[in-house]
Amino acid sequence: MHTGKILSAAVAAILVLAGAAALQAQEEELAFPEGWEVRFDREGSSMDDLVFGVMPPGMHVTTGPAMIAYHPDSVATGEFRIESETFLFDPGRRREAFGFFVGGSDLQGPNQRYTYFLVREGGEFLVKTRSGTETAVVQDWTAHPAVVAFASKPADANTAKNVLVLEAEGGRLRFSINGQEVWSGSRDGLETEGVFGLRVNHGLNLHVTTIMRSAGG
Repeated sequence: MHTGKILSAAVAAILVLAGAAALQAQEEELAFPEGWEVRFDREGSSMDDLVFGVMPPGMHVTTGPAMIAYHPDSVATGEFRIESETFLFDPGRRREAFGFFVGGSDLQGPNQRYTYFLVREGGEFLVKTRSGTETAVVQDWTAHPAVVAFASKPADANTAKNVLVLEAEGGRLRFSINGQEVWSGSRDGLETEGVFGLRVNHGLNLHVTTIMRSAGG
């Protein structure tokens, strides 16, 4: 049985209604994912400005301010593979980014640290690190045909689907989008050991069906 194809068809059918459901969720609160935590980039931001809840299969996210979301028990160390499947609803003219982070530590404290891997409308990807309030670019915004933008999605699709994968093997990292490697580099100097989770910038409407770790190699 082709379970992958069956799941994709089921997700597609559900996402036809998910946009309307997300709007309704602003009035009827979705169940917050059990055990997950959120940190906004901007101090003083309110959870009232965020829709983040369980909507099988996966979770729905509609951001106000930019944020990270994670489960403290979601930890990746050594050799690992992180995969996230995300469906982007119409962003309008916004080119805000989304993806995931790895190597998270002190995520609710003043010395938060992580490395993040993002895509954005326009078909571009980015690799960056955060240490406290400072960020540093590892790979600046780069256009790549592997990134599916909402503007270039298939005509019969309601959302732009992107599958992001990070593989850590030995001292190297490989970042792939929709099955195509778009960046590789050394782990040296990057935060890779620690919590992993989602990163979503402001004003986006997403459905995340998976964010999971498996053994590398």
